[in-house]
Formats: sequence, structure tokens, C-alpha cells
Amino acid sequence: MKLLFIGDIVGRPGREAAIALVPKLRAEHAIDFVIANAENSAAGAGINGTIAKTLLEAGVDALTLGDHVWDQKGWENEIASFERVCRPANLAVQCPGRTHVIVEKSGFRLLVFTVLGRNFMGPKVDCPFATADRLLAENAGRFDGALAEIHAEATSEKQAMGWHLDGRVTAVLGTHTHVATADTSLLKRQTAFQCDVGMTGPHDSVLGREIEPVIQRFLDGMPRRFEVATGDVRLSGTLVEFNAAGRAERIEWWSVRAD
Repeated sequence: MKLLFIGDIVGRPGREAAIALVPKLRAEHAIDFVIANAENSAAGAGINGTIAKTLLEAGVDALTLGDHVWDQKGWENEIASFERVCRPANLAVQCPGRTHVIVEKSGFRLLVFTVLGRNFMGPKVDCPFATADRLLAENAGRFDGALAEIHAEATSEKQAMGWHLDGRVTAVLGTHTHVATADTSLLKRQTAFQCDVGMTGPHDSVLGREIEPVIQRFLDGMPRRFEVATGDVRLSGTLVEFNAAGRAERIEWWSVRAD
């Protein structure tokens, strides 16, 4: 079976690319599951119900979120109504939304969840390692394979999570930095791993934002509005092929131009 995980969708350019490309990629490559991180899909920060609905209707099976989960006003009142959207699992227990989703195709049940890293990150969250362990234990017998997303800054934390879950999940894939890493690999116990799958959005940019205001901010430190850029739009994602036992057999990083 095949799983495509799409990295951080940024703003209108990113979501339009995902909407246009997902059906085409699914058909051309016989992809079974498409999961996407959509935490930056609304104006570059957060998500709303309209965007979530549009991405799901375009053929994305489930949406994950990250540290910008609550950036859009009112989303906290909408998130619970989306059965195929999950917020980071290690946020405070009283936060609204699902900690995980299970999607099924051809009798195969895929558990999907995200944990936030704790190094160089803003939100105060529970231990991502303990949270991942708990989710796997609580859902034992309810899934055949699992995608564990770690939304984190530190590559060391992401690598440690990969080794921690090796052999227990199908894939450990990282997001958050918007820059893809050249470390796609199959770990010793057949878990697919990559520190960061990259960004879906405008690459003629600084992390999806217009270049000049970011440069000027570095030069003088003055606050500026960072608008979402528009040039060189690409879908960044990682394809994982796995067997009926949920063991990864192949991993490949993709960068697909929207035009």
C-alpha cells in the first residue's frame, strides 16, 4: 500500500496546489492514503472550517495540525465537528478536537497522530514520547499501521522519536521547519523516517513568506507584516510504501510543481 504525507500547507498558494494535485497524484500513483499537515493553510497561520472542508473534499483523507492550531479565531469551536482532523495529541487534555484519527482503505486501518516537540517550541505540552506511547497502547487492536508525525524544531528530537517508535509504527515523519531534509530512510525495524518533509506552498520565499520584509526584519529588528508569497509553488511530500503488516518497505521524498 502507499501513503503520501504532505508537508505544511502554507496559505492560498499551498492549499490551491494541494487541491489541484492530490486527485492527480492519487490516480497516477495508486496512492491509498493521503494525509496533510494544514496548520498554516489559512493566510499562513492556522486553519478554519471552510478550508478544512475543502481540503478533505479534494481527496485528503485526514488533516493534522501543529503549534499554530488555534491561530484562526473560532476554529476552537469548529474542530470537534471534523472527524478526520486531529490536533496535536500532547496539548492540554482540556483542549477541543481529536488527539488522533483512524482512516481505513481496503480493510487496512491507519492510525494518524501528531505530537509537538518541546525543544525551541512555544507551546507548553506533555512529553511527546510518552504521549506517542499512550496513543499506541490505547488504540492497540484498532489499527494495522500508524503514521506518527512529530511537529518539532530540533532534528535531534525528531530522530530520537524515530528510533523510539521504530518497529511500532509504519512511519515517523517530521514537519514544522518548512525545509525538507535529505534523510529519508528505513530504520532497522522497518519504520520509514524523515526529519522534515518540507512545505507545500511558495518556495520563492522565506519559509513561505515574502522575501524582502523578512530580510529587513533580520537587518533592523523592526516589526513587519509577513505576507504569504506567491512564486514557485510546489507540493512537498513523502511517499511511503508498506506491506499488509504495516511495515515500511520504501520511502521517497517528492517535490511537485503546481504549474
